Amino acid sequence: MKITKIEKKKRLYLLEIDETDRVYVTEDTIVHFMLSKNKKISPQELENIKTFAQFSHGKNLALFHISFKPRSEHEVKRYLQEHEIEDDLIPDILNNLKEGKWIDDKSYVRTLLNQNLNSGNKGSHILKQKLLQKGIESQLIDCELNKLDFTYLAEKIAQKLYNKYQSNYPQKAIKDKMLLNEIKFCNN
Repeated sequence: MKITKIEKKKRLYLLEIDETDRVYVTEDTIVHFMLSKNKKISPQELENIKTFAQFSHGKNLALFHISFKPRSEHEVKRYLQEHEIEDDLIPDILNNLKEGKWIDDKSYVRTLLNQNLNSGNKGSHILKQKLLQKGIESQLIDCELNKLDFTYLAEKIAQKLYNKYQSNYPQKAIKDKMLLNEIKFCNN
């Protein structure tokens, strides 16, 4: 078997073999296997090229997905499945991304919780639900939540509510509203 043509398409390269077989590969694949026009390859090498190309394409898709904002491992896995990356390659891709520190659920949880404490207004219950929906383990969430103190956030929200109701209601009504919202906050 001989490579008869290598042509760049949008993000991939078209590899033509013996002018009959066509395979799309990534630039990483071309570099990894040192592919060039007129290079002879065996059927086993072709299978290795296809597998590596699928792995490389999956990794590139995952990195593209992560480039917009941090993602949990579960979100990246689901994204790869939606883009029809072979199921047996997804764990390898995820492990590669974890080794490179591109995805780290513990860091993801810390970042989200700290952002909320600094500029958000969600209680621990809502944050836990949000993280569970992103596929984060409950034990990891609980461990990180136990390290945080939501007192400052509660005070900030209380002050905001007080300022909102101060001119419209008597002190007794404001106190009742504040206690009601404190109960809601604590339950969230």
